[in-house]
Amino acid sequence: MAGHPRVVSTAEQLAGLQDLARSDRRDEADRARAVVLSLNGWTSGQIARAFGVTPDSVRRWRGWFAEAGVDGLRASARAGREAVKSEAAASVAASVLTVPVADRTNWTLPRLQAEIERQTEVSISKSQLSKTLKKTATDGAGLATAWRDGRIRTPLIVPGSGSSS
Repeated sequence: MAGHPRVVSTAEQLAGLQDLARSDRRDEADRARAVVLSLNGWTSGQIARAFGVTPDSVRRWRGWFAEAGVDGLRASARAGREAVKSEAAASVAASVLTVPVADRTNWTLPRLQAEIERQTEVSISKSQLSKTLKKTATDGAGLATAWRDGRIRTPLIVPGSGSSS
């Protein structure tokens, strides 16, 4: 069919694509799924609509697969500087927020900023600190809501009720 390049794979490559399609990284998984759909006869336009990308992106993914196989679809190391501030913030936050609640300081973003700077001599903005805390959140931490003044409000959870208010 004109305008519809044929993508072919071995059984081993197909198994690799199916494994990569279950990746924790959405970008890798989407690329693998797109190639599998392409193997099943889907067009670039159909795949692009399914994944919310452009047909050129799908064509590029197919090209990566044709050139380097399944490894061509894997995410590469990100360029740029290391996340020094975020790593420092996550480390300090993890240590101060693991203290039992009854004995713990009421941590606000500004207080946490000051503690991070005191312990690591690294300064981080409230918005970057908030993003870092969300990325490194542990179970239940996602229930907190930051207020404009930097305080954090958590919903009341009644033990045994299974609900919050």
